Amino acid sequence: MNSELSLLALWGYGLATLGYIALTVHLVHLRRTTAPNRTNHVLISAVALSALWAATGAIVHLLNWRELQPLHEALDALRYGAWFMLLTLLLSPSPTDRSPPPQWRPSRLIFIGGTLIFIGLFCQSLRLIDPLSPVAEHAAHYAGLALVVFGIVLVEQLYRNTTEDSRWNIKPLAIGLVAIFLFDLYYYSTAVMFKQIDEDAFAIRGFAYVFIIPLLILTVYRTRARPLNVTLSKTAVFQTTTLALVGLYLLATSAAGYYVRYLGGSWGGALQMVVLFAALLLLMLLGLSGSMRARLKVLIGKNFFRYRYDYREEWLKFTNALCAENSVLQLGQQVIRGLGNMVESPAGSLWTKDASGHKFIQSARWNFPVSDITEPSNSPMITSLDASGWVLSLEEFRSRPGRYGSLTLPPWLLEVPNAWLVIPLRTSAGMVGFVLLTTSRTPIDLNWEVNDLLKTAGRQAATFLAQMQATEALLESRKFDSFNRMSAFVVHDLKNILTQLSLMVRNAERHADNVEFQKDMLLTVRHAVDRMRQLMLQLREGATPADGFSGVSLDEIARRVQKSKSGALPAVDLKIHDAVSIRGHEERIERVIGHLVQNALDATPTEGKVWMAVRREAGMAQIEVGDTGQGMSADFIRERLFKPFQTTKQGGMGIGAYESRQYIQELGGEIHVESEENVGTCFRVRLPLLEIQTTSDLQQPEMK
Repeated sequence: MNSELSLLALWGYGLATLGYIALTVHLVHLRRTTAPNRTNHVLISAVALSALWAATGAIVHLLNWRELQPLHEALDALRYGAWFMLLTLLLSPSPTDRSPPPQWRPSRLIFIGGTLIFIGLFCQSLRLIDPLSPVAEHAAHYAGLALVVFGIVLVEQLYRNTTEDSRWNIKPLAIGLVAIFLFDLYYYSTAVMFKQIDEDAFAIRGFAYVFIIPLLILTVYRTRARPLNVTLSKTAVFQTTTLALVGLYLLATSAAGYYVRYLGGSWGGALQMVVLFAALLLLMLLGLSGSMRARLKVLIGKNFFRYRYDYREEWLKFTNALCAENSVLQLGQQVIRGLGNMVESPAGSLWTKDASGHKFIQSARWNFPVSDITEPSNSPMITSLDASGWVLSLEEFRSRPGRYGSLTLPPWLLEVPNAWLVIPLRTSAGMVGFVLLTTSRTPIDLNWEVNDLLKTAGRQAATFLAQMQATEALLESRKFDSFNRMSAFVVHDLKNILTQLSLMVRNAERHADNVEFQKDMLLTVRHAVDRMRQLMLQLREGATPADGFSGVSLDEIARRVQKSKSGALPAVDLKIHDAVSIRGHEERIERVIGHLVQNALDATPTEGKVWMAVRREAGMAQIEVGDTGQGMSADFIRERLFKPFQTTKQGGMGIGAYESRQYIQELGGEIHVESEENVGTCFRVRLPLLEIQTTSDLQQPEMK
């Protein structure tokens, strides 16, 4: 190292020494005014070791004493250990934490960090024995890189598991330590790659540690004002553990590649590439392995937590999966997948009741073969599951059948390959179904916690399935109701067509030789056939065939209706006051007016009077249909006239008036009724007027 860099390093490490000594004295003074606390003691130790480390670094450059370099790096490892101890203590759960009590064991982190520190100290001791040993120096660099990775993992774990309110306290410390660890990551990475320390990085390393002193002081005072509250998350532990394992794996791979290259002679470079490729391929296989992930989750749950599950996460994940589907089949697959993921099962099948309710059939499957096996709803297994709600373990049933009393399982269930658990899906109304899961990817102890979780999740899934089945049944019922209503409308229209044809047949006996009557009869029959064809299409499609709205001459429709009723008594009188046009479906409008006229004829004796009148009224097209028949009461008009299946006629269906008003309202019109018993009835249908111009707006009057 040149003299300028050595002077820069001396200033950096010197300032760090003074700063950490002053901080140590200040922390000791603060400890006297506070209650004894292990965290404060460890923090003082970490700061004091940092001061010693900086002091040895300053001595190395002040006296140019290179033999002191291994001691400086040994103090670096001890200083890391003190910071690791501080982070581990901060990760211990708070007494005010209301989450399920974790079995977080700081001793496990201490063991991991202590192992890494021991390796680093061992490598430094080898360097003290043989300062020129390149193997010991390179191993020490690898140990330093491992310590940095472990430190980053601990800070990430602390920040992730600290509650939102407490992050304000811990943020300066986390920022400072992460900044230092990232600097050291670069420092040791370059040393590993280039087999020597970067002199520039070494020279300014002391300044980097000086910069975080204010952050440490800020953390101390924030923590004194407001205590930390750390809640350990299983997801965070899993991700952090995975990150740490990947980091250690890459470090081991790098070390193996280096030594293969170092000892491989002329083949060293090629062998190093082979080792690195094989290691990366193995890492990808392990990372994508469901079995490895399952084993890691079980390992973490056993060693770091008293409870195996993070119930909040499991419940949110399971509920979101159930709410995301809108059909019984898709919901069934999500039920199987959700229950299987809770116990790391890779496959399963769902049995639910069939339409008869007498047996259970396979309704959904996940990585499971199709099965036509059925289970009677009154079988011993179904009865036992419904009564107890237990989760049935087939492995336990085979090994200890007495635990389930006199329960008899169906032979097909015992013959299913890898069959493991039978989870009942039951509500207060009874069994909705059951889920059969296959053997898990990793051995799992089916204790009370697993059984209670599966039992409760099964109840929730049963509720969702029952609700989905009820919804589908309701939709099907509504479809049938809609079809029945449409059928009633079609039958009503067919009745009107039949009445028209019957009238034509009666008149044919008197006018069979009349050529004009024969022409009208053919036109009437052709018109009836077309209307029946449209009705059949409407019945088949479930909706009125939409030919599109068009301009319709209301007076022409009135004339056709009058002509179609020409043989009826009393005769229909028609008065056209104005020629008006409207927008709508011609056939349906004619059907509405024909219905009103036919009702008037049915309600009026032969000596009475039935009339139609077409006019323009207050900017609307209006057709009036009146009679002097039996009339209707005010109560009937108000409460029953426009409701379906309500009628005063013995042979009527009571849906014509309802359908007529529905269509008139669709066109933006309205229908008014005036009636008095034994006096008569008058319907006035008002529709938006369609103005049709016969001249161009471009024509201008001539100037005289």
